[in-house]
Amino acid sequence: MRNEQSPPKVFSREQCKAKAESYCAYQERSQHEVRNKLYEWGLHERDVEEIISELIQSNFLNEERFALAYTLGKFRIKGWGKIKIKQALKLKKVPDKMIAKSLKSIDPDDYAARLKVLIDKKSETLHEKDHYKRRFLLSRYAASKGYEQDLIGDLLNE
Repeated sequence: MRNEQSPPKVFSREQCKAKAESYCAYQERSQHEVRNKLYEWGLHERDVEEIISELIQSNFLNEERFALAYTLGKFRIKGWGKIKIKQALKLKKVPDKMIAKSLKSIDPDDYAARLKVLIDKKSETLHEKDHYKRRFLLSRYAASKGYEQDLIGDLLNE
């Protein structure tokens, strides 16, 4: 039995465009994700940029819509804070302006309530008796979820 990888399957430009359309229709994608996928499928830079442009024109690809969907999804489903969401969007090469706009879509009351639920839930699982160690552990946990230190501190002081 050979342990060699088969060469990557090469698709035509039209096949790649059709695959990219279904890739974008399945779930919101960033331009960076689609660009990487097109390169993975064996296309050259000129074709990749043309397909990206066509996907944007036909509204399969919309960076602003992606940023908003990603932000709200990570906040509502995963319970991520703004810092973690911002970092993840930066890794996906979303422009800072769109990141800021999508983060503004999170309701501040929902944000604070979500943090409180997160801390209360974690607090129930901690067996630490020392007040300061417990506070530190809760603070570190909330920070790892991407919440701001001042907000965490305010909530823990209550």
